[in-house]
Amino acid sequence: MVAGNIRTVNINEEMRGSYLDYAMSVIVARALPDARDGLKPVHRRILYAMHDMGIRPNSSHKKSARIVGDVLGKYHPHGDTAVYDAMARMAQSFSLRYMLVDGQGNFGSVDGDRPAAMRYTEARMAQISAELLADIGMDTVDFTDNYDGQLQEPVVLPTRVPNMLINGASGIAVGMATNIPPHNLHEISRAIEYLIDNHETADEITVDDLMQFVSGPDFPTGANIIATEELKEAYATGRGRITVRATHELEDLDSAMRLVFTEIPYQVSKSTIIERIALVVREGRVDGIRDLRDESDRDGMRIVVELKRGAQPMKVLNQLYKYTQLQSTFGIQMLALVNNEPRLLSLKKSLQIFIDHRYEVIVRRSEYELGKLRQRAHILEGLIKALDQVDAVIRTIRNANDTETARLQLMNRFDLSEDQANAILDMQLRRLAALEQQKLRGEFDEVMSRIGYLEDLLNSPKKILALIREDVGEIAETFGDERQTTIQYGISTSFNEADLVEEDNIIVTLTEQGYVKRVSASEFRAQRRGGKGIIGMATRDEDALYDIFHCSTHDTVLFFTDRGKVYSEMAFRLPDSTRTAKGSIIQSVLPMEMDEHVTAMLPVASFEREGYFVMTTRSGRIKRVALSDFAAVRPSGLIAIDLSENDTLGWVKYTDGEQHIVVATGSGQAIRFHEGDVRVMGRTAGGVHAIKLAGDDGVVGMDVIKQEDTHILVISENGYGKRTHIDDYPVQRRYGSGVVTLNVTERTGPVASMRSIGSDDDIMLITMDGTVIRSRLEQIRETGRNAQGVTVMNVDEDDRVAGIALISVEDEAADEEDAAVLDETG
Repeated sequence: MVAGNIRTVNINEEMRGSYLDYAMSVIVARALPDARDGLKPVHRRILYAMHDMGIRPNSSHKKSARIVGDVLGKYHPHGDTAVYDAMARMAQSFSLRYMLVDGQGNFGSVDGDRPAAMRYTEARMAQISAELLADIGMDTVDFTDNYDGQLQEPVVLPTRVPNMLINGASGIAVGMATNIPPHNLHEISRAIEYLIDNHETADEITVDDLMQFVSGPDFPTGANIIATEELKEAYATGRGRITVRATHELEDLDSAMRLVFTEIPYQVSKSTIIERIALVVREGRVDGIRDLRDESDRDGMRIVVELKRGAQPMKVLNQLYKYTQLQSTFGIQMLALVNNEPRLLSLKKSLQIFIDHRYEVIVRRSEYELGKLRQRAHILEGLIKALDQVDAVIRTIRNANDTETARLQLMNRFDLSEDQANAILDMQLRRLAALEQQKLRGEFDEVMSRIGYLEDLLNSPKKILALIREDVGEIAETFGDERQTTIQYGISTSFNEADLVEEDNIIVTLTEQGYVKRVSASEFRAQRRGGKGIIGMATRDEDALYDIFHCSTHDTVLFFTDRGKVYSEMAFRLPDSTRTAKGSIIQSVLPMEMDEHVTAMLPVASFEREGYFVMTTRSGRIKRVALSDFAAVRPSGLIAIDLSENDTLGWVKYTDGEQHIVVATGSGQAIRFHEGDVRVMGRTAGGVHAIKLAGDDGVVGMDVIKQEDTHILVISENGYGKRTHIDDYPVQRRYGSGVVTLNVTERTGPVASMRSIGSDDDIMLITMDGTVIRSRLEQIRETGRNAQGVTVMNVDEDDRVAGIALISVEDEAADEEDAAVLDETG
């Protein structure tokens, strides 16, 4: 274009073309390895420069800065940092399965430390790298101009080593990335041998056939691979994921136990793991750890995690696997350049590309050697012909006026070519000795024998494949070693957080001021009727217990608030406290407003079963909602019921669709009706009337009658209680006045709570000041509906009963201990 002229271009086309040029430059010239030698351009240039400089495995180490400078000056038009970092990685035993550079000095560590500056370190080619450059001077590969056109560099190396698979590769290009895992050389060589042995039926070879030999990646850092079908998928398609876990040992000390990690996942920093462990312990996400130390030395890695006395090692181990990089995922993406185009390669295709590359290298090497040998045989043939007529040759040369005349006379008189005539003219007189003549004839025979071998080799693809097989076996025998990474099958790697928590029966409590906690049910022992109870809750000034229930740590707990909203949390995530502790404020567990209060809690073992939630408000409204509507409660909560002004949601129970509901009021009235009287509604509905209320009366309890329930238990605020057979409560229609359930007097006080119970239940009473008593059901006398009941719990004058919790004897792990307590007390 002439300077000063303006050229009109389409900006879209210009940007598209420029970006594609840039993208292809990154893909081909920087980020992706060639599928044949497994090297990116920078690694190939480093090895070739060291070869060109004579820095071989048998030479002395040279300064890294000298090597980097030569690479930059001759082949790699980029920064010195890129070259040195690439060379340093080739010298790291934790980065490459088979190191390509023999480094001397600090080349970094598995802790994530960077290598020392290039002026301080020295390097030379590793022994295996010589096999990547073997026969490079025999026209085995193509060469291309370097960046300034002054020198030539190889397009690919004529490697005898399947480097892409044994050392892997990683890189991010434009719009694509590669992440090829390293493998064991013995396994890869056996897979190559299998492909060659079955060359004629190669199309029928499956990934299962190859996985007889290649069991999985073999990382330089060892660790364990949890093998699943995804590993097979990765080898079949070139894309997949595998899970890698740290290798651990369990050491039993006198005082406690400790976990010792000796190998960690590939490409994970040891210091990062240690920092992460310390962080999750501080956050309380992993418990049971007493101390953490790094005892690694030159003999190997050793991360020591000391456990508290009584801690469960497997539980702590699973928590560490979940929350730290002691378990990590390696995403396999076997993307490499094939004919300068990025291709996603299967294991079989990767092996076949190496075999094809070696085939081409051997053919080109053989043709190159064959040409040299034929040329040498031609010369030897002329020399031998001259020796057979040595006197005549000498006379011809002696009688010639000059060299040119002698050459022409030799060619014409003895039927020689120009090259043969020149060789005769250059031959030293000592070659005329009889012994030297014999050597020439022996050399000619050897050259002709070699020519015959190479011609036969080039005419026989099977012999070329056999030679490839022999080379691979030799390489494996020389450089191969045992696997460092263990393959494990049949182990689940998906972590359900509940699986990391031991299942236990617990008591969940909530105070009026919103303090929640969970306590193991075994902390409460059964007592005789009328006992004073044990201190079950330490509350703040003017605080009192509001609700309590029994469930498993693996249950989901739904929290219903006075605003008609519902929140969800796993039981084991609730604050774990002692029997006398206050617990934690509910707003620290759930994202509730400060003026929002929980009015009902409900444990749910599974949302997959068919069923309903029945909700009742304190003003007597009732509503039935499908269980599945609350299977996925978002963190901010969901609307559970539409409340009228000044009404609050008080009770929520689970039903199977065919059960009876009992609703009780503070004045001692109760109504029983079939749940079918309440139609199933949406979450945001307001419900219908359950019972007619008189005056300022309100609902104090609602329960669902289960098949095993035999009685209705009623407890008054002053600790009086009784159980009445369910048959004494007639089935009515919804929204009636009900029948008497307790003869309320000044002595008994208003009804505090009502529950439908079975014969195998224990009951737990809680007072407003936090006192708890647990009793057997049979200790409470059965009476009629109009009775006042008996004293179940001695309540202080300024205290009152707040609620009832039921505990199934069959499900309670402390039954035997409780039975022993009962036997001792008569």
